[in-house]
Amino acid sequence: MNHDISDLLTLVDRVTTDVIAPAAAHVDAAGVFPSAGIEALGKCGALGVLSDPSVGGSGLGLAGAVRIVERVAQACGSTAMVLAMHLCATAVFEKLAPVEIRRDAATGKHLSTLAFSEAGSRSHFWAPTSTATRDGDSYRLDAKKSWVTSAHHATSYVWSSRPAAADGASTIWLVPRASTGLTIGTGFDGLGLRGNDSCPITAANVRVSTAAMLGSDGGGFDVMMGIVLPHFQLLNAACSFGLMEAAISRTIEHATGTRLEHLDQRLVDNPVTRAHIARMRIAIDGARALADDTLLALKNGRADAGLRVLESKAAAGDTANTVLDLAMRVCGGAAFRKERGVERYFRDARASTVMAPTTDALHDFIGRAVCGLPLA
Repeated sequence: MNHDISDLLTLVDRVTTDVIAPAAAHVDAAGVFPSAGIEALGKCGALGVLSDPSVGGSGLGLAGAVRIVERVAQACGSTAMVLAMHLCATAVFEKLAPVEIRRDAATGKHLSTLAFSEAGSRSHFWAPTSTATRDGDSYRLDAKKSWVTSAHHATSYVWSSRPAAADGASTIWLVPRASTGLTIGTGFDGLGLRGNDSCPITAANVRVSTAAMLGSDGGGFDVMMGIVLPHFQLLNAACSFGLMEAAISRTIEHATGTRLEHLDQRLVDNPVTRAHIARMRIAIDGARALADDTLLALKNGRADAGLRVLESKAAAGDTANTVLDLAMRVCGGAAFRKERGVERYFRDARASTVMAPTTDALHDFIGRAVCGLPLA
């Protein structure tokens, strides 16, 4: 597999241009899973960007994954979110899963996702109410998961439950989608990210072996916070950056290509229009600078890395909403038309604020952190 980020980005650019972008409007309008795009991303190596070369990945780390997800999000937010959730799962696999699972996930044979959010604890993903009960040589899982991306299409779920016997907040499992006792809800019909197949899943007496446990019983909180959270936060931010970059590009295209015939002027000749576009660019660049600094903080083990991780998604999500609001204002009535694409980015951008940890929950975390209080 190619191990150079520029080469992999070239391949991803080709996939987004030839496969993902042409299907994006239909994926959104019909609410269908972007199967062709995900398959093409698997073939070009994007699903293995975090995986070690020894299992067929490119080993480009979180910084490389952020660039790949952003590029995909410029074409289709739904496809980017499916990719981001798979990469969150593969980050766990790289630390805790058997080599055959790691290899299949890296090479596109195994699509995975997270199954953390629950009806009983809502956005408090770190506190599952689902249970794991020891039953002879296996465990019984019972749960009501509220939202699982790629629910009908993932090969497996990285699943959280209360510990079976140990102390601690949670335990993490690898649960195959084909497990007996799993019931997946009906198709997703949401405001945005309409193709990401985000559905509730109920587990009733689902049997898994001891080998399905990822890490130790009761050790789930450390997996969530130490592995999943940095990846989820920054890859979610990458989705927001992709949506913003696509929106500002289309806004500029509209402003420079649309004329007020009676004044013999383009929209961009109006200083108010230019000011709105300037505000978009400043906002994007500010949020991106924070995300870039977060990656550096993680890489260098800085003391403020945890705080930066919390800030990254909150800042990118809030900024995306601001930027897309401005895009709608600049493009006016044309923004409400499907063919411009701005309204799709506008709807997709809203998802970041309500995906756990929600923006409100992150603001609480950040406030606790800067005030010297425990996060949870």
